[in-house]
Amino acid sequence: MSFKTGNLTKSRQQAGIDRRQFVKLAGAGALAAGSGILAAPAVHAAKSVRIGFVSPQTGPISFFADPDQYILGQMAKVFADGVKIGGKSYPVEIITKDSQSNPNRAAEVAAGLILGDEVDLLVAANTPVTTNPVADQAELNGVPCITTDTPWQPHFFGRRGDPKTGFEWTSHFFWGLEDVVEVYTNLWNSLDSNKSVGALFPNDEDGNAWGGEHGFPPVLKAQGYALADPGRYQPFSDDFTAQIAAFKAADCQIVTGVVPPPDFTNFWLQAGQQNFHPKMVTVGKALEWPATAAALGERADGLSVEVWWSPAHPFSSGMTGQSSKDLADGFTQATGKPWNVSVGFKHALFEVAYDVLKRAEEKSPEAIRDAIRATDYKSIVGEVNFSKGPVPGVGKTPLVGGQWQKNAKGGHDLMIVNNKSAPFVPVNAEFRPMA
Repeated sequence: MSFKTGNLTKSRQQAGIDRRQFVKLAGAGALAAGSGILAAPAVHAAKSVRIGFVSPQTGPISFFADPDQYILGQMAKVFADGVKIGGKSYPVEIITKDSQSNPNRAAEVAAGLILGDEVDLLVAANTPVTTNPVADQAELNGVPCITTDTPWQPHFFGRRGDPKTGFEWTSHFFWGLEDVVEVYTNLWNSLDSNKSVGALFPNDEDGNAWGGEHGFPPVLKAQGYALADPGRYQPFSDDFTAQIAAFKAADCQIVTGVVPPPDFTNFWLQAGQQNFHPKMVTVGKALEWPATAAALGERADGLSVEVWWSPAHPFSSGMTGQSSKDLADGFTQATGKPWNVSVGFKHALFEVAYDVLKRAEEKSPEAIRDAIRATDYKSIVGEVNFSKGPVPGVGKTPLVGGQWQKNAKGGHDLMIVNNKSAPFVPVNAEFRPMA
């Protein structure tokens, strides 16, 4: 088992390619030339299994990659003796690349993994900024790819997927916008309010999806909620006066959105300064992370968010045998940091990859692709099944509602407060209003 990191590797020994390889490599070359990517095709002897892993290890959304080193350490043990494919054992290499929280960079490193490092399988995670360009490169070049940690609509429709056919080479597991809307309204419906909701959606892939036709507006309207949407703001803004004024004018007792942590911190501190005190604030992206709660201090109390995974989730890893609590505790013991929702999904991403490789009939792109399509696996985040839908090649995972509440040490813990959407995940606190 080995790991590689850093810049794109140079091509190794050149060799002849068949027509299918020529077509896919020529297409990739055209895209590369248009985006400043310089990569040459290469073919190498099939001596090892190479997994390419892309995540935002630096940049504005690097908090999503917080579990990477811990999970890769686990994988070093899992793959220490290689993997058996079609009765033959292969050593495993995991080659990691940093997308730098930039979609162009994500496409560049994915192309390098395919054309330079000649990976057998691509895996990627962490918002459409990462998963979409990586999956696009895999689809273009005919390389099997598994992604997670992006709601399925921004991932699928953001790549112009056809719900009738899906994609050939790329599969994805996570929850959808229909699930997060359901979780949020389950929270809000459990308390009294005037049903006026302030929308805080940035002008990015997530914000446009959550605030669009497949997201919040039609569902909230059907449930009698009034959405006060002042329009998309530019990500990483430092002045939210206009949004706060619009929410106060609409008497918003609820605020929602999908907001990067720095943006939400600015918004929420300014809201207090400008005397805006909603009853419920349920915001995605920013509020999953213990670091955000710690940065907000007392202002974190009562903020709510969807919870993808937690130590309370009743699932275990089919790869290591760890329970959700075991994995969370192991992460904290190894890093000194509290668990976060991404730990489970990074582990599950490699669980699925491991399961796929073991089931593949041979070490070929087509065989690995076919094994991905046939996936029906019980992971640490729940069932992963790419044939059930809602569209081809997408598997959904469960979602519950959480709230940051004060603990005995003076900090805040993310508690499960509503499990109506997934009753098998136990509730460990009661949802309460902020004001």
